[in-house]
Amino acid sequence: MPSKEAPVIWWLRRDLRVNDNAALAAALSTGQAVIPLFILDPVLLRSEASARVNFLFAALRSLDEELRQRGSRLLVLRGEPAETLSAFTHQVGAAMVFAEEDYSPYARRRDTAAAKRVPLTLTLGLTVHHPAAVVKADGKPYTVFTPFSKAWKALPASGKPWQAPTRLPEVKSDLFVQPLPEGAAHPDFPASEREAQRRLNEFLAGPAAAYQEDRNRLDLEGTSSLSPYLRFGLISSRAAVSAVRGKISQADPADRGGLETWLNELIWREFYQSILYHFPGVLREAFQPGMRAIRWRSAAADLAAWQAGQTGYPVVDAAMRQLTGMNWMHNRARMIAASFLVKDLLIDWREGERWFMRHLIDGDPAANNGGWQWTAGVGTDAAPYFRIFNPITQSVKFDPHGAYIRRWLPELRRVPPEFIHQPWLMDLETQRQAGFVLGRDYPYPLVDHAESKTRALQVYRLRGGA
Repeated sequence: MPSKEAPVIWWLRRDLRVNDNAALAAALSTGQAVIPLFILDPVLLRSEASARVNFLFAALRSLDEELRQRGSRLLVLRGEPAETLSAFTHQVGAAMVFAEEDYSPYARRRDTAAAKRVPLTLTLGLTVHHPAAVVKADGKPYTVFTPFSKAWKALPASGKPWQAPTRLPEVKSDLFVQPLPEGAAHPDFPASEREAQRRLNEFLAGPAAAYQEDRNRLDLEGTSSLSPYLRFGLISSRAAVSAVRGKISQADPADRGGLETWLNELIWREFYQSILYHFPGVLREAFQPGMRAIRWRSAAADLAAWQAGQTGYPVVDAAMRQLTGMNWMHNRARMIAASFLVKDLLIDWREGERWFMRHLIDGDPAANNGGWQWTAGVGTDAAPYFRIFNPITQSVKFDPHGAYIRRWLPELRRVPPEFIHQPWLMDLETQRQAGFVLGRDYPYPLVDHAESKTRALQVYRLRGGA
C-alpha cells in the first residue's frame, strides 16, 4: 500500500497547460507531491505528421519552462503508455495517476489498458461537457448539430476556469527521465500556453465582432487561429467558451452575432468529439450506411495533382499549397479543397482525410473526420450529397481580389484580376504580358467542373460506379 507521503502522477496527453487543467487540480487536491509526466508514445510518433509532432515537442518544452517557474518540472519517458506508466508508478511509489480523458478509439484503448495496471482517475477537460452528458432524453446521442448545440447550451455553465497556483510541488532531482525532445519551432504557431491566451484575447478584442461576416474570407485575418492550441490543450475549451460568453454578455447587440457564431464553432468541435465517442466506427467508414456503397474512382494521377496543388483551379491549388507550406488551412479553404477531391474528382474522402492528417498542425481525428464526412455528404449532419461547391464562384466570393491565390501561387501573381479565378480564359497575348504560359507555368484545369458535377450526382444517386 502506498504511504501517506506517496506522490501522485499528473499524466499529460492533450492538456499541455497548467491553467484550467482539471487533472492537475485533482492531483493537487490530494495534498501529495505531484509529478508531471508525459509519455512519448511510439505509435503516435510514427505519424508522418512531422509539423504536428514538432509542435508537440515545442509545447512540451514551453510547458517545462512554465512548470520550472512554479518550482516544478516536466518528466518525459518514451515507451508503450500502459507499460511505461505502470513501471514509473511503481518506481516512485505513486498512490494515484490523474489524466484528462480523451475520446478517440486509440486513446480509450490506451486508458483502459493503463487503468488495469495503475490507479487511474480521468477528468473532464478536452470538452466543456462530456459527450455522455449531451444526449437526448432517452439517452441516445445527437447526430444533428442544431439540436446538439441547443442541448449543449441548455446545460449548466461549468464554472470559471481554474487558475493554477504560482507555486507547485517540487519534483525530486534524482528521478531519471529522458531529455525533452527537440524539434523545429513553427514560425506561424509559437507553441506556448501564453501564446494561446494572447491569441484568444486579441481575437475577442478585435476580429470576433465581425467573425460572422469575415470568417469565410480567405484574404482576411478573420479567424482566431486557435485550432492547434485547442488540439493540444494549450488552452482549454472551457477557457475559450467562458471568455467568449463573457464577451457576449458585455457586447453591444450589433457585435453579438460574430461572437455567437464563434461560440457555435467551438460547439461544432464538441459535436464532432461526441460523434467519435459514440460512433468510433466513423474513422473507418461513412456514418450513413447508405453512402458506404459509393464506388470511388481509382485515379492516382488526379490525387497526386490535388495533393500538389496542381489541379488548374487556383483557389483549390492555393488551399493545398497553404496546407503543405504552412501546415494549416483556412476552414473555408478546407471545404473547397475537400469538395473538389470528393465531388469533382470523385476520389474517396478517406484519401483526403489521411492527407490532411499528415500535414495539418491542428490535425484532430474527430474534427478532421467530421469535416470530411460533412463535405462528402456521407456523415452525421451531412451536407446533402447534391451540394457541390463550384470552385470558381467560391473563389470569387471568398477571395474577390485574388490576394489569397497570389500569396500561395506565385506563378499567378501577375495575372490580371479579371482572370485570376479562371486563368485558362487568358489569350496568348495576355499571358505573354503577365509573363505566364498556361500549360507550362500553371496547368490547365484537371476536369471540367460542370461535367464533373453531373458525374458526381449520377454516382451518388446510383451509389454505384463511375
